[in-house]
Amino acid sequence: MNSATIAPATRAQAQLLLLDTHQVSALLQPQDVLHAVREAFTLHSQRAGRVFPVVREALPTGGVFGIKSGDVSTQGLLGFKAAGFWPANRAQGGEPHQATVMLIDPATGRPLCVLDGNAITTERTGAAGALGLQHLARADSEQLCLFGTGVQARVQLRFALQVLPGLRRVRYVAQGGRRNEGFEAAFADRCDIALATDANEAVAASDVVVTATPGGGALFDAAAVQPGTHINAVGTDTQGKRELPDGLLERARLFVDDATQARQIGEAQWAPHDLPWTELGDLLTGKESVQRGAQDITVFDMTGLALQDLTVARMLHTQALAQGLGTAMAWPW
Repeated sequence: MNSATIAPATRAQAQLLLLDTHQVSALLQPQDVLHAVREAFTLHSQRAGRVFPVVREALPTGGVFGIKSGDVSTQGLLGFKAAGFWPANRAQGGEPHQATVMLIDPATGRPLCVLDGNAITTERTGAAGALGLQHLARADSEQLCLFGTGVQARVQLRFALQVLPGLRRVRYVAQGGRRNEGFEAAFADRCDIALATDANEAVAASDVVVTATPGGGALFDAAAVQPGTHINAVGTDTQGKRELPDGLLERARLFVDDATQARQIGEAQWAPHDLPWTELGDLLTGKESVQRGAQDITVFDMTGLALQDLTVARMLHTQALAQGLGTAMAWPW
């Protein structure tokens, strides 16, 4: 239907739905998010969904601003996430990661829903990490080394404990090497969790390594990674960022969410140009198969797909309309 066939009264009565952080958080359920993120990977693999070029720019204020956008034309799904990282927010007691998602009607261009994107980003990234663990980590993995104790580190660990039931021991590396009692308390009833006093020793003793930091530099030595280890690399999402050391990717089988993005802003920006990789979505759809050897080192380079934000946002929009949640604003066009 095009705008010429819509009655003026319909256009005048159009509404925009706003969902704030509390409403988004209340609607987010891990299994629903996992399903939506799996759909995003599937759509990407099938090339039914498009991922548009990423905008990622440093600001004079010290922040980093980015836009991830995409569409699924057969499903009428179009939108973007405007997001970034503002470290100075911490001094004001605020969250340095900020994100806003907008869903747009592809037939008319009018906005349908604006959602707080922080919780969406957190959960969909946790779910993406979980899919990486399910398909790439050894099923008998028992020990995990986690770099970071922030919001993303927490959600990665929460999903890891959900999808790898054999995990028993977690060692975490915290900024400044200081113990985080609140972080430990959040997981103490689910695993043996403690501060790692030596990052390389913790990596060497682990079956799974998760890096969830701002990406300020290599976090451990390549030689510390033992055969059979799987790594979820979460924090590198901008040119110049990195968490993994030189020489590691050459020893590993590399998996990415999007090949172009990974080369531009992920850990793959540091990889040799001839290094092969596989998109995770192709594993989910069966385009590619992986026979994981017991000695294989695997890395999942997670840059974050716009389609993940959009499939989760659409799910939330649908649920909010059904439950009468959110703030509806008149938005005539």
